[in-house]
Amino acid sequence: MDTTLKRLDPWRVQLPKTDTMTVPAMIYTSEQLPLENTAVSQLYDAACLPPARKVLATPDIHQGFGVPIGCVMALNDAIMPAAVGYDINCGMTLMRTGMTIKEVDPATVAHSIARDVPLGEGKSNLKMEKKHLDAVLVEGLGAVKTLAEHTDHRAWSVFDEDQWRADMNRVERHGSLPGQLDHVPDMAREKGIYQLGTLGGGNHFLEIQQVEQIFDEDLARWFGLERNDVTVMIHSGSRRFGYEVADDYMKQAARILGVSGHQRELAYLTNDQKAFDHYIGAMNAAGNFAYVNRHIMALLVRKAFGHLYHTSLSIIYDVSHNMAQKENHDGADVWVHRKGATRAFGPARMKDSPFAGVGQPVIIPGSMGTGSYLLAGCDSSQEALCSVNHGAGRTMSRTAAAGKRSRRSGKAVRPAAISDEEFRRSMTGITLIAENKHAIKEEAPAAYKDIDAVIEVVCQAGLAKPIARLRPLAVLKG
Repeated sequence: MDTTLKRLDPWRVQLPKTDTMTVPAMIYTSEQLPLENTAVSQLYDAACLPPARKVLATPDIHQGFGVPIGCVMALNDAIMPAAVGYDINCGMTLMRTGMTIKEVDPATVAHSIARDVPLGEGKSNLKMEKKHLDAVLVEGLGAVKTLAEHTDHRAWSVFDEDQWRADMNRVERHGSLPGQLDHVPDMAREKGIYQLGTLGGGNHFLEIQQVEQIFDEDLARWFGLERNDVTVMIHSGSRRFGYEVADDYMKQAARILGVSGHQRELAYLTNDQKAFDHYIGAMNAAGNFAYVNRHIMALLVRKAFGHLYHTSLSIIYDVSHNMAQKENHDGADVWVHRKGATRAFGPARMKDSPFAGVGQPVIIPGSMGTGSYLLAGCDSSQEALCSVNHGAGRTMSRTAAAGKRSRRSGKAVRPAAISDEEFRRSMTGITLIAENKHAIKEEAPAAYKDIDAVIEVVCQAGLAKPIARLRPLAVLKG
């Protein structure tokens, strides 16, 4: 394969079309950001798919499964489960507290939240009957009122119907997708039924943050933010439910396409196959699960702040990544896949929403110990299929960052690239609550790209405009 890159300008490089490629591929990146050869090769593979209409990568591109994290693809009459990924509708919720740093003790509120929100893998929270899970899968956030009325959980102590309706206007696609039950794998229901309201592990987090810098005073004021305000950010997805949906349909796609080995990772479904519609319905059900999962955690955050400070938080926005949806681009209806990428509609595409005058809010976290950004989509993001990155992007694997220990002896068999002292320094001044203290270095700031350099690419390329930079005060991790 020929993966020779051609730099077009300081913010874009192109993988020119070869005889084996269906379309060329674009990468939004700068000379300052590292670029993995393996990730570029995966992007090349994506651009070789017969149904590919447009393929690109955002500045956080790094190696993934099948296609790289940070890959955005438009496919004609086809959908690719691996280009959505395992954590369907992983996403970000950003909340405004209406309080300043002088009024909040981050450590106290973080420990209060940790008592209500289970951290780490394999945890459970909201107990419910199958019929209530089915309502979540079909209705998404529309089912929260039903859950509040018919299940017993501490989150409902702060449920307010008027606030719930207002919240849905600040969630991408109103937090409700056309989910279908008939083709959801039984294992997804079995694994996911008690996981609503749990954070998960890996790169998922809950942060208490301070508005450190304002880039656009008017936009920040529109969102109700000022310098030194306290915000809360939640990053989580569809938990084990989404994983089981993804795993089942990746296997189905490979079986239907008749491929094996590496090609199994690139298997797709076409719209003349029953599994095409089945996957979309199951994917949307997992997406609804994720919306409700984040919303329950948002309610538990409201509960903690309400108890400590007698205040109620408002949602600025909830944005998805790891989804596929039909959109019209360049006059054609295509299935846009965003894997580790975030929708960034400009004002023109948000005309029927509260954000018609400002563009879609875009929430991009860095790494714990660095910072996160609130931006707004630009109409010029059309060239990137109205998409930006979902984070900073890894520069080293989890094993490289944290090292590897023998399961039998507990002794190190591979040294960590990040020392304990380096990790401690990177978290100076930040309260860290971690469920798995042995694996926490996997998420160290040094394992990720420079979020400020990543955001510079996004803004200079005209994909989004910056509103505020947020600094972590307390971090809750699985």
